[in-house]
Amino acid sequence: MKKQLFTLQLVRYAVIGVSTSLVSYLLYLTITWAGVGHKLTMTLLYAFGVLLSFFLNRRWTFDYSGEMGGAMIRHWTAYGFGYILNFLALLILVDVFEFPHQIIQGIMILALAAMLFLLQRYWVFRPRHLGTDRQT
Repeated sequence: MKKQLFTLQLVRYAVIGVSTSLVSYLLYLTITWAGVGHKLTMTLLYAFGVLLSFFLNRRWTFDYSGEMGGAMIRHWTAYGFGYILNFLALLILVDVFEFPHQIIQGIMILALAAMLFLLQRYWVFRPRHLGTDRQT
């Protein structure tokens, strides 16, 4: 049963993540092509994606019906950590080592997706048996 729930959550998270990431990445390419800096573009799209992710994953992926305030704070904290990692990757790998920002951002989307799934499942929207306020 736990494995089935994990798999269902992972698939739902992937559906939301792939669709929003694809749209975000296409917007990222378009906006940077139009001349906006890669770090500013990533920042703006990241903030929008975090908010959208909270509402979609809260209900559909993790079926979380616990209190929203604490979950929202944990969610923004997890994504804040992800943002810092993403920003540093662009700063170091693109600005210092001059790797193509398109490739680095694509890699970061995948790496952060895995990390953020685990953080959301076990911390942000943690089940009641792990000490949360989640309703059954």
